[in-house]
Amino acid sequence: MKNIITTKNLTKIYHSGRKAVAVKAVNNLNLSVDSGEFIGIMGTSGSGKTTLLNLLSGIDQATSGEIIFNDKDITKLEKDELALFRRQNIGYIFQDFNLLDSLTVKENIALPLILDKHDPKIIEQSVTKLLEFFNITHLANQAPYNISGGEKQRTASARALIVNPAVCFADEPTGNLDSKSSTNIMEMLTKMNEENYATIMMVTHDPYAASYCQRIIFIKDGKISLQLNRSASRRAFLEKILETISYLEDAK
Repeated sequence: MKNIITTKNLTKIYHSGRKAVAVKAVNNLNLSVDSGEFIGIMGTSGSGKTTLLNLLSGIDQATSGEIIFNDKDITKLEKDELALFRRQNIGYIFQDFNLLDSLTVKENIALPLILDKHDPKIIEQSVTKLLEFFNITHLANQAPYNISGGEKQRTASARALIVNPAVCFADEPTGNLDSKSSTNIMEMLTKMNEENYATIMMVTHDPYAASYCQRIIFIKDGKISLQLNRSASRRAFLEKILETISYLEDAK
């Protein structure tokens, strides 16, 4: 497999409180991601997992270190260059969907291509394909406030995929969903990975959602503390994840 992301001594320092105490949210972290992987990032609240996702996706800026993304160090890009790189290479699925209620489902999905001024015929073809892929064709002309949480997340997933991103990042994509909708979304993400060869990096606190991944990275104090690779059934992997979480909690 082709390597798509490599970090070298990646560090993010925040300063908090009146005395501006330095907090290393990500601490000299080294990571390698191959094209086509489905990776879950887990850890307790404040461990640095969401910060890591935001650094890798270019939402946040590193304090030091390198992020080599498709042979380009994105930490060295100027603001406009980074914005263009993100639009062309990155899809992002947010926990709270981030859909625009003033647009229809179809228009929300098309928005990234519209902003980049793609040919209307290409946009129409791409949107139609994704509406079918996510089984939401019947919702195409609905406003987001008229559809369920699971349908909103399918729409958000379609919007993330429409630019054919090198990597799709997902931050707690099942966090606001019931169990049935969560299962549906994880099955859709798995389908994206297996049929579209999408590279997915997902932050989650949910062992059930994590069991759909191929690899789990556990973050503690801004560092990788442990990794698991799926080698058996999803049920067996879920049990392994639960055992690992219990072990990490006991080791505190």
